[in-house]
Amino acid sequence: MIKIVEKTRAGIDRHCLIDLAKYAAFLTIIIAGISVGTQRLGYNWQWYRVPRYLYVIENGRCLAGPLLQGLLITFRIAGVSLILAFIFGLVTAVFRLSSSIVARALGRGYVELIRNTPLLVQIFFMYFVLSPILGISPFASAVLALSLFEGSYAAEIMRSGIVSIERGQWEAAYSSGLSAFEVYRHVILPQAFRRVLPPLTSQAISLIKDSSLVSTIAIYDLTMQGQKIVSETFLAFEIWFTVAAIYLVITISLSFVVGMMESRMKLSH
Repeated sequence: MIKIVEKTRAGIDRHCLIDLAKYAAFLTIIIAGISVGTQRLGYNWQWYRVPRYLYVIENGRCLAGPLLQGLLITFRIAGVSLILAFIFGLVTAVFRLSSSIVARALGRGYVELIRNTPLLVQIFFMYFVLSPILGISPFASAVLALSLFEGSYAAEIMRSGIVSIERGQWEAAYSSGLSAFEVYRHVILPQAFRRVLPPLTSQAISLIKDSSLVSTIAIYDLTMQGQKIVSETFLAFEIWFTVAAIYLVITISLSFVVGMMESRMKLSH
């Protein structure tokens, strides 16, 4: 038995090494291709100039550079939008499952309208049309557009999670004397949340990436700061690689945290 386990572990380790070797070879090919392409363009790499746009040291203190300042704006936009998108999604999902014809119509109309129009158009509509009428700031316009857009997708994800709960759970909850609100809060939503956590995570990652579009309405988020630096320094490759790496670190970290949450939920369940 011990020999079988050792052979199995050896086989797994060998496969892991092979996969790592393939991954390293793939990255090497990509890097080599980029290097050859930039040499043909006569591009002179200047990575040593990038750190000053990440952080600045003044009077012995380390201060955030333009890219990190833009990243903070991105975090603010994404954080507020995530909360609002979750609220919009949950309310819309409940509306879609309501016995009220008006509530179902409102929920369906919101989902169809938002999901079938481009996010960039919605951002422009919020900024150039609704913002002057309502007197809201560009930041609020960006947050509202992002949260409404992502909330429409979150609504369908949550609705599918609620519908997947067995009918017996509903009947048992109602027979115990709970109100509709209490049934959702204490019985249905906790179970549905476990089931929809992975797709909701994907939607949150999409929101973070989609937040780069707010740079089109002069909000100095990470992407806008990158555009400004490139226009001033012509460090196109270095800056955009850095910006892409920052977004990649954020999304991978979010996936890792949610993966840990899923594991703890499974253990507790």
